[in-house]
This record gives sequence, C-alpha cells and structure tokens, in this order.
Amino acid sequence: MDLDPGPGVPFSEVRLVALCVREVLDEHGLRSFPKTSGSRGMHIYVRTVPEHSFEETRRAALALAREVERRMPGRATSRWWKEERKGVFIDYNQNARDRTVASAYSVRAVSDARVSCPLSWEEVPDVEPPSCGLTRCRRGCASAATGAGYRRVAWIARRALGAGRPRRAGGPRRCPLASAFS
Repeated sequence: MDLDPGPGVPFSEVRLVALCVREVLDEHGLRSFPKTSGSRGMHIYVRTVPEHSFEETRRAALALAREVERRMPGRATSRWWKEERKGVFIDYNQNARDRTVASAYSVRAVSDARVSCPLSWEEVPDVEPPSCGLTRCRRGCASAATGAGYRRVAWIARRALGAGRPRRAGGPRRCPLASAFS
C-alpha cells in the first residue's frame, strides 16, 4: 500500500492511517511491514504468494483501502480523482504491472536527502520524515550489521555523506553505488 497525503495534510494523519491499515491487515492474519516513502508518505508491504495475479492483488488492495476509508471517513480515501480526495490517499493502484516504488534505503530527490526507511510498527507513531535521512540509515545499518550487505550499505551512506576520499579535481565523478555492486 502507498499512503499519499493530500496537499496540507500533516504526516501525523499518514501515521494514523498507517496504523489503521495495520489493524485491518492484522484482523485478516496478514503480516505487514511499514517504511517511509522517503518523501511525504509511507509504504506498507504485505507478503503475497505467487498464485495471486496482479488483478487479484489489486482487488484485495482496493478492498483494504475501502475498509480503511470506511473506518476513517475524511482522513483516508480510496478516491482515484484528486478533486474527490480528502486526507490520505491509499493508492491501491501501486499493485499493477507497470508500477514501481522506492526501494528500502533509497535516497530520494528532496533537499534534506531523505531515505525510504524501513520501520518497526513500534516506530510508526513517532516517526517524522525529516528524521529518516542518510545519517539515520547509516546508524540503523551499523546497529543491524550482521552481514556484509549491511556493512556495504553503511559504507555507501558514509560515502554519500562525504566521509569518503575527496574527488580528484577535474576527474570524472564516480558513483559509490557503481563500485559497491560491480
């Protein structure tokens, strides 16, 4: 699920809608995983099995969105047309073949370099998007560093924050991601 706040809707409303989404999913025995989008909203992932088609998954997401909308009138909406939306839009159409979402730990193109940050459900009531930047990502990766993959992500975050070697004057720019995964 992709939770997108409408214009002027504070992030506190996104958090409330996310907790309602979790409540509905829990009632149906579905385990879910929240993360910030890296911009103004949140993503909530639910594992599915390959036997379900895109169409079935989208219908289930729409049913979920409508149930949350029913429980939170004026705060959550499944209305597709922007003119009809009030509150937080539950974008069920992210469950289609041609859609992409920001992957975990991806840096978004916003001025404070926010990161699409995985969260525990216990963190959701207090999280604020500006707190999910490269520094938090680096700390989180370092504290969870049980394998080379986490250490590599922490190294990439350090380089992106400028802790790496300075770039040679006049030389080509090298992206830390390119060498990290080559």
